[in-house]
Amino acid sequence: MNYDVINPANEEIVTSVELLEVEAVDEAISRSRKAFLSWREVSPGDRARLLRRFADAVDADLENLAQLEVRNAGHTIGNARWEAGNARDVIAYYSGAPERLIGQQIPVADGLNITIHEPLGVVGIIVPWNFPMPIAAWGFAPALAAGNTVVLKPAEYTPLTALRLAELALQAGIPEDVFQVLPGKGSVVGQRFVDHPGVAKIVFTGSTEVGRGVLAGAAAQLKPVTLELGGKSANIIFADADLEAAAAGAPYAVFDNAGQDCCARSRILVERSAFDRFMTLFESAVRGVVVGAPEDEKTEMGPLISAVQRDRVAGFVPEDAPIAFRGDAPQGAGFWFPPTVLTPSDPADRLLHEEIFGPVVTVVPFADEADAVRIANDSQFGLSGSIWTSNTGKAIRVSRGVEAGNLSVNSNSSVRYWTPFGGYKSSGLGRELGPDAPLAFTETKNIFISNR
Repeated sequence: MNYDVINPANEEIVTSVELLEVEAVDEAISRSRKAFLSWREVSPGDRARLLRRFADAVDADLENLAQLEVRNAGHTIGNARWEAGNARDVIAYYSGAPERLIGQQIPVADGLNITIHEPLGVVGIIVPWNFPMPIAAWGFAPALAAGNTVVLKPAEYTPLTALRLAELALQAGIPEDVFQVLPGKGSVVGQRFVDHPGVAKIVFTGSTEVGRGVLAGAAAQLKPVTLELGGKSANIIFADADLEAAAAGAPYAVFDNAGQDCCARSRILVERSAFDRFMTLFESAVRGVVVGAPEDEKTEMGPLISAVQRDRVAGFVPEDAPIAFRGDAPQGAGFWFPPTVLTPSDPADRLLHEEIFGPVVTVVPFADEADAVRIANDSQFGLSGSIWTSNTGKAIRVSRGVEAGNLSVNSNSSVRYWTPFGGYKSSGLGRELGPDAPLAFTETKNIFISNR
């Protein structure tokens, strides 16, 4: 069965990709298990060297990867170059891990006690369509560094850069079947990763609903999982903040990648005394966002991934929606939706609680510090967020009070590959990135050696 990959900006067919069925997935897992036996024995120095060569191969192919993502995912060329560069940097970062998977010597009586970290086996990675390259690398780079083999399922919408990364891995000398990309339906390939006893761990990034299903399926085999799921992050702006900077940055904290970002600051909370001033500044900033052809260097926001996603987002903005103002978007072919700012008054409004995953943001006032924390935490999610204030003590108190895994003060930055990333509550389980990520792909073995 083949699947037509569509360019979201013009609805043209980019290429056709074969979707694998269960039998082909099982064969790939079998090859991966066989490759694991030799990959785990590759010396740390040699494994590190191969990963560095992989990073170099990605770097040499950077522009091609970026252009692929422009056509496949509708990402702006600027974003796509950053994403390809992030994949390169993540691989390079974890190329330093094989020689640093250090255990411990623990004092005991009558002998020597040591711990070692051993790879799990075959790791199944399920990647979403919103950031295909970075999220793939966040999973496969530390898994490979720790000595595991990887089978990776890209999203049906966006398989092209993952397939190219697999080609580059082979070119760099990563042995055959150590890193395989298996395009297919989630209900076929992804589900087989979950069900197959030969897959030792699942890494899943996607919706909370599907993540719960992955967790339930893995639980039947006591199979470990890392889940990075949904978000409804708050951008908290106090009256003592630099309002000009907060307002200028807020559009890109939610409209970047057309709002298709689990870290999107899709709820803006503004201290009541600064609300009107902020909205004036924010309107000017929103209307200045350049929405257009992704390949244009000046474009700041592209289309949504599909007609299905566009219709879903539109469902949150009916004719009677509390629209404060909107930006512009192209007409005609392509899955376009304009940047939209809403001001709901009902705290129970679905706009404030459901992940829209599109260029739609809500703005609500708050009374004081405690009220800001209360509103921010009134969510099933807890992935990311921002706090804008000139008061350091307030920044610390609010950062400690907000239930989220990644927070920025006077900034909207969510991800640095050398620091941990993950969420609270329904935003996921476990952490990716940072220096400890390879340990999540290992078992800790304790060995006692008697001195008798």
